Amino acid sequence: MGLKEWIVPQDKVFFDLFEKQADTVNEGGKLLHALVNDYVDVKNKCHMIKEIEHRGDEIAHQVYEQLNLTFITPLEPEEISRLATALDDVLDYIDGTSQQMYGYGVTETDELMKELARLIYLSTQEIQVAVRLIRTMDDPRAIEKHCIEINRLENLADAVLADAIKNLFSTNDAITIIKLKDIYENLEEATDRCEDVANVLSDIAIRHS
Repeated sequence: MGLKEWIVPQDKVFFDLFEKQADTVNEGGKLLHALVNDYVDVKNKCHMIKEIEHRGDEIAHQVYEQLNLTFITPLEPEEISRLATALDDVLDYIDGTSQQMYGYGVTETDELMKELARLIYLSTQEIQVAVRLIRTMDDPRAIEKHCIEINRLENLADAVLADAIKNLFSTNDAITIIKLKDIYENLEEATDRCEDVANVLSDIAIRHS
């Protein structure tokens, strides 16, 4: 055992929890993508997303609880807290937007919603892979590569949102404008929260490389 291994605790519970959390985030992204692309049985699909969000909350709570119980951690306590919170925020927006669509009585989705949901799902897949790489920190450049891709996807979502808002204000239905604007913005916000995760992962990779 080298000096680093002797000093840094080998308790992997945080990495186990982060991987579970990232898997849950990706499952939420997958379910949102499925909902938007096959907009039937909406109530049941939204319920499934809500259950995923609750599961994510439970995992995040376990992270915070473990943090309070652990004197020496494999990552800085602030890093652990930031990552758990950032991952949880992604799920909050995925769930919140799906509930909003159901609550607003949206009867069909459009291509812009589908594209934003696709970008969210691609981002959660990148998150799932990148989170697994922090366990060993063998290849910080690989982590950074996934973070850069998440940033790229967020930039694409910005452009989709701009087009969506522009198209909305070409109509005269004020109620529809308000409803759809909220939904578009919250879908894009989910990609912002994915970017927050990427920023935390990038900071961890730099600090521990």
